[in-house]
Amino acid sequence: MRRKATGLAIAAAVGGFLFGFDSSVVNGAVDSIQQHFALNAFVKGFVVAIALLGCALGAYVAGRLADRWGRLKVMFLGAGLFFISSIGAGLAFSVWDLGLWRVIGGLGIGIASVVAPAYIAEIAPKQRRGGLASLQQLAITIGIFVALLSDALLAGVAGSASDQLWLGLEAWRWMFLVGVIPSVVYGILAFTLPESPRFLLATGKHDEAREIFSTLVPESDIDRQIKDIENSIAEDKEGLKATLRGDRFGLKPIVWIGIILSVFQQFVGINVIFYYSTTLWKAVGFTESNSLLITVITSVTNVVVTVVAILLVDRIGRRPILLTGSIGMTLSLGVMALAFAFSVKTDGDVSLPGAWGPIALIAANLFVVCFGASWGPLVWVLLGEIFPTKIRGKALGVAAAAQWIANFLITVSFPPMSDFSLPFTYGMYAVFALLSFFFVFYKIPETNGMALEHAETLFANSGKSRGVQVRSSGDSVKSRS
Repeated sequence: MRRKATGLAIAAAVGGFLFGFDSSVVNGAVDSIQQHFALNAFVKGFVVAIALLGCALGAYVAGRLADRWGRLKVMFLGAGLFFISSIGAGLAFSVWDLGLWRVIGGLGIGIASVVAPAYIAEIAPKQRRGGLASLQQLAITIGIFVALLSDALLAGVAGSASDQLWLGLEAWRWMFLVGVIPSVVYGILAFTLPESPRFLLATGKHDEAREIFSTLVPESDIDRQIKDIENSIAEDKEGLKATLRGDRFGLKPIVWIGIILSVFQQFVGINVIFYYSTTLWKAVGFTESNSLLITVITSVTNVVVTVVAILLVDRIGRRPILLTGSIGMTLSLGVMALAFAFSVKTDGDVSLPGAWGPIALIAANLFVVCFGASWGPLVWVLLGEIFPTKIRGKALGVAAAAQWIANFLITVSFPPMSDFSLPFTYGMYAVFALLSFFFVFYKIPETNGMALEHAETLFANSGKSRGVQVRSSGDSVKSRS
């Protein structure tokens, strides 16, 4: 049964792979796109970031579509949109249609970013939910690695990303076309996975739901599990009229917590590393091939530390990992800002003198380590846990959309900001990392081992004490001053 739940979670997390692949495949292509279409810094950033607007919209509508059509049909829709986008982007004839295809792909990725973790949360036993939910982030990191590795291999075979490779198409176009493969795999999986038991119960298919539960939980727990979900569904029906509106700036406090978690995850600048690192390392003196190699190594590091986070999240808890990650990100980003303060420009080329180049490189990889072992996977875990049942679907969609919008703002602003001042840019990310520490310290309680239905009570108490522990046995909520 443990293997069954793990297998289903891994299959569903392929949506996270698409997310990671789409996020980073542009890394190796962005300079060639800029040269091919003669783009300035702002338009370059906009082409990279515009997919994220599609992601925000896809994330916002995904919950509603999943409740209406089922989780698997929506997964297939996401795969189809990404399939179309991969072909369109690879064959783009202008910067504007390239932007259109990236928006379409973003819609698919945004859908997958919501449906995959929701499906995993609904099939995972609560004692293992943290680890299985973290598989979404692991899949994202593997998708990032595969995208960057394929970029490096394609550019290496062609000679550079701008050179022709096969069928008269440049290597950067093949970087997008490779995305057809994972989209087809995800579409096939959507036809082979069992539907979410929660959705089946919500649509009156009790026998099918019981059959699926018999493969996931012990026989003695099936009736209790079904009863809990039916009670939750009844509360959901009562909550159809429930609103996210509240007294604090128009939204309920718990919704703001989800939004702020999502924004902090992006405002520390992690995706600058995965979208622009090749450009960044080239700008400070590394060759294209070495820059691509460094980026691949960084992505491998990201995968490894995400595995570490998955192993620790249900043992140590969410809060300690997040707090430690915030400290590490603040220090590493501060070192990067300091290193780039010593950059020099000679005949238009930027370089880091002496030891500052290796220092910046080490700091960047330490930043990835700190993020990948904490804020990367754990924000997804928390977003699946913190919202009360009545507003969970709506609130998760809003939080995910906020994450994509924050990602867009960081991505589109980096090229002009880096032209202005790299020390200022990385210093700003360091400030956001520091603020994330205080936000977690004062606002985020511990949710390890908590039944989803206790989130409302738990977070209602979070403003009254700086830490809240939940004992997994009996699911009782207990405050700790």
